[in-house]
Amino acid sequence: MILPSYINGQWLTGDDRNARNMYDAITGDVIGLTSTEGLDIASALQYGRDNGKILRDMTFQQRGNMIKKLALYLTKRKEQFYEISYRTGATRIDSWIDIEGGFGNLFANASLRKLFPDQSYAVEGEPIDLSRGGRFMAHHLLVPKKGVAVHINAFNFPVWGMLEKCAVNWMAGMPAVVLPAPQTAFLTEAVVREIINSGILPEGSLQLLSGLLQVFWTLYNLKMS
Repeated sequence: MILPSYINGQWLTGDDRNARNMYDAITGDVIGLTSTEGLDIASALQYGRDNGKILRDMTFQQRGNMIKKLALYLTKRKEQFYEISYRTGATRIDSWIDIEGGFGNLFANASLRKLFPDQSYAVEGEPIDLSRGGRFMAHHLLVPKKGVAVHINAFNFPVWGMLEKCAVNWMAGMPAVVLPAPQTAFLTEAVVREIINSGILPEGSLQLLSGLLQVFWTLYNLKMS
């Protein structure tokens, strides 16, 4: 079985060219394969940019409350993630750091809404006088970027590694495309599936590409072209 990716609003699987095995760290059995061969990665990036407008237009308060709601939703389902995490070779304590540590990042970033106004942008600092007499002045505004964050994550934090980064870009009004390490991508996929099923995030806020090596070179070529 090839681990699905979630792009362009749907679950899709790559073909088996250059697919990589995922192993159960306890039994050594092959859990499945990771591959993004045949998937339109460029369209996934554009999909995130286009649909990111919903997230960008939300206020800091709305984004923060959304992230908190997601953290509560995932926490109620944590035991199912622990069961999957054991297959990565993690102990209960290891999994606690990864899983509940990841949820903790969501809670922490959600609380930052208290530092920002109830609007989609923030005014930074005091006005700067650029001319004599104050006839020409400037003021810094913090606004969401019209792009998409691409996160390439390590194998040893399949949950925490994803959520610590996504919490930041969601709070800032930017969608994300996540590239989990192939060795433990099955745990990341399980969490992403629950996030998508929750319907809490606006569509396009989170996409998943299950097949790191192929995606990396595709993104590199897109950047260089």
